Amino acid sequence: MSGGLDAELVALRRRLHAVPEVGLHLPRTRDALVGELAGLPVELVEGSRCTSVTAVLRGARPGPTVLLRSDMDGLPLTERTGLPYAAPAGTMHACGHDLHMAALVGAARLLSARSADLAGTVVLAFQPGEEGHGGARAMIEDGLLDVSGERPAAAYALHAIADLPHGVVHGRPGPVMAGYSVLEAEVVGLGAHGGRPHEGADPVPVAAAIVTALYTYVDRRFDAFDPVVLTVGQLQGGAAPNVVPDTVTLRAGVRSFGRETTERVARELPALVEGIAAAHGIAARVTWRRVMEPTVNDPASADLLAGEARALLGDDRYVTLEHPRTGSEDFSEILARVPGAFAYMGAAARGTDPGAGVAGNHAPTALFDDSVVGDMARLLGALALRHLTAPTDPRASAGRDEGER
Repeated sequence: MSGGLDAELVALRRRLHAVPEVGLHLPRTRDALVGELAGLPVELVEGSRCTSVTAVLRGARPGPTVLLRSDMDGLPLTERTGLPYAAPAGTMHACGHDLHMAALVGAARLLSARSADLAGTVVLAFQPGEEGHGGARAMIEDGLLDVSGERPAAAYALHAIADLPHGVVHGRPGPVMAGYSVLEAEVVGLGAHGGRPHEGADPVPVAAAIVTALYTYVDRRFDAFDPVVLTVGQLQGGAAPNVVPDTVTLRAGVRSFGRETTERVARELPALVEGIAAAHGIAARVTWRRVMEPTVNDPASADLLAGEARALLGDDRYVTLEHPRTGSEDFSEILARVPGAFAYMGAAARGTDPGAGVAGNHAPTALFDDSVVGDMARLLGALALRHLTAPTDPRASAGRDEGER
């Protein structure tokens, strides 16, 4: 069964790879997933705020609920991989979400085959809009966390990474990915002739002072072991070299790893900008937009995931990350409400040295070795079974044939 399942999941991944969609509304992707889940003993629930698909698999006996999640959306990139199943120009599954969907479909099949053994419920969530579109929050507002009738006791997700070693799972307790917020400020002065700047209120030196202060503030006011990473990526003002502009606008991306630190920067950085402007006698209109919260693993859940990965795949195929990764992920919205864990599966080609110029996620040349999808499916299945069945050997619990491996 497993060998055939792996081939089916690879074929599904390639079909999904060829038709990526971007954002919260992914009708073709939704319809493909509904078709793949047809015939399984699951209750299908489609979202109202986005084209999400949730499959609820109820076991033979009462027990807790476990949530497994896959994202669905692609990116607005033109693919340059040269693959025979490459996407048309303009969109690409450059972040591995096609692998994630195929793996979760695989987990649904494996767990459905074991439904008579389950004491509890599995919620399989296929989420649009992960790439900065607020898809997790939309699903939560649609009732994801109560769809089984009770709040999940645990939640798990895996993420394929194109430039990590093939088939190796990487995880850690605590922060595993950064939170991401955007600070936007319009520094409001009064325009004047460049030869008579005293007749206006020049926002340019004030904006320059704000930029310097922002970098200094995060460097000196936050713990180096709970860092804040700030980048002022946009600074715009004026239309001519001899005119004092009315306004200067700046936009900064801010990454943080702890939930308390994320709350602090949301309070303190806007106040800093406003205070510097006021000290110069002008105003700053500041907005703070939280794009994604930090992704923080529950330590017990992270340990459980590590144990299942080692038991299922071997000790050499689990690595504890020394530091969180600096990207962001909106599974954080679920982990802020439910204990659980998020980990990576390396998807570089077998034998590839990931440090030798291998393209990473979000690159138009990113290549994912989709032979890992079977192991991703089995690991997701094993995590659910670990909560919903008596302790057993994950080598058998994830639906593997006798004698395989």
